[in-house]
Amino acid sequence: MRRGVRPLTSSQRSTLGAFLAVTTLFFAWGFITSLIDPLVAAVKGVFTLTDVEAQLSASAFFIAYGLVSLPAAVLLRRRQAGASILIALATMLAGCLVMLVATNAGSYAIVLFGLFIVASGITILQVAANPLAAALGNPKYSHFRLTLSQSFNSVGTFIGPYLGATLFLEGVHVQGGAAVTEAARRNALAGIDSAFLWIAGMIAALFLFFFLQRKRVDRAAPAAAADVSAGVGATLRETMKSPWAIFGGLAIFLYVGAEVAIGTQMALFLNSPDVWGRSNAPAEIGALARFMQLDGTPGVSLQEAGRAVSLYWGGAMVGRLIGSALLARFNAGWLLAIFSTIAAAACAYVALIGGVEAGFVALGIGLFNSIMFPTIFTLTLERSSASQAATSGLLCTAIVGGAFIPVLTGSVSQLAGYSFSFSVPMVCYLLICIFAIAAVRAKSPSRAPAAVVLH
Repeated sequence: MRRGVRPLTSSQRSTLGAFLAVTTLFFAWGFITSLIDPLVAAVKGVFTLTDVEAQLSASAFFIAYGLVSLPAAVLLRRRQAGASILIALATMLAGCLVMLVATNAGSYAIVLFGLFIVASGITILQVAANPLAAALGNPKYSHFRLTLSQSFNSVGTFIGPYLGATLFLEGVHVQGGAAVTEAARRNALAGIDSAFLWIAGMIAALFLFFFLQRKRVDRAAPAAAADVSAGVGATLRETMKSPWAIFGGLAIFLYVGAEVAIGTQMALFLNSPDVWGRSNAPAEIGALARFMQLDGTPGVSLQEAGRAVSLYWGGAMVGRLIGSALLARFNAGWLLAIFSTIAAAACAYVALIGGVEAGFVALGIGLFNSIMFPTIFTLTLERSSASQAATSGLLCTAIVGGAFIPVLTGSVSQLAGYSFSFSVPMVCYLLICIFAIAAVRAKSPSRAPAAVVLH
């Protein structure tokens, strides 16, 4: 044994094991959430939907955050972390089984119901796992643990769209209202069925793993007295008394809405004739052509465009690494203002200028999304007069923006085209910039910043 290196105690080994177990959950929910992007493109063709109807897939998923976040917080107050995680995984598994029924029945309505159930489980999982990852170990290294856990989440969001495009979009075409052949429809439904069958297996394995590890997780988790008196109404009333909690909730609503709206429409946007649908520009970049698996035919198919969506989320993954370094050196409010302004400018370019180059600009927006969620979260927690638990609950509820902004964006794309629909997230980013400037100008925080997780 090297001098100066102390062996881990039994308690430290148990805590480390619990942390590693919880970290596996971050990958799982990142992977599942990012499958929504290719799924929106797939159901549009498979079920012959309008842009608005296709975006209901995102709405069914993200509306769970609005309905389940605060009840999940109450659940966590009343039960131990291990039990809450098991309830979350069981709910997700039930949702996957509903998705299998939906694909075999060929019913879009059941697809929406299944997505809502899966997302409800993910919401409970986030409420339980996020603070747990921060607390499992020395408080001095809580930010490091959260960043490490979220790196696995980012890997999941990077892989999900690529695999989803490969499974869901083969032979699916939506340009000019093109009809999807019955063979392509069957292949797409079979791909969705296969994906959720494998996800169900993964969740079942995680459930068994956490059932065996639940005592270790509960022992390692920080002790907290069960609060059976805390309810949804009391928590909501507390946050409504804090202007900064409301302001921050609005900013989270707008950010998640913009991020999801861009991601869910990205494949359709890149596949459109005005962007890459009839262009060979991506083929001229060797690495990009190989990543998208371009088949050499003129233009970019919907499946090839769907693979490129991974680069949008990959930009956020890289941006988190860069952003973490920048946030350690510069004022968080000003960085948020700069990043949101650049994102708004990129959206303006896509909406007003468009063209082949707009495809590359749109993919780059993910890089500037990277720091927004945690920075908004932290700035709000620092300034809110409500408790951190109540404020966090409201901010998680505000993720429901992912249910509404994409539908609005789909309405605009239906009327004015995919490029101009970027005007909706552009407005969202400009309003986030206003929030950032207001946070900089506000009085000094009344309490120390809390550790937060990245979305």
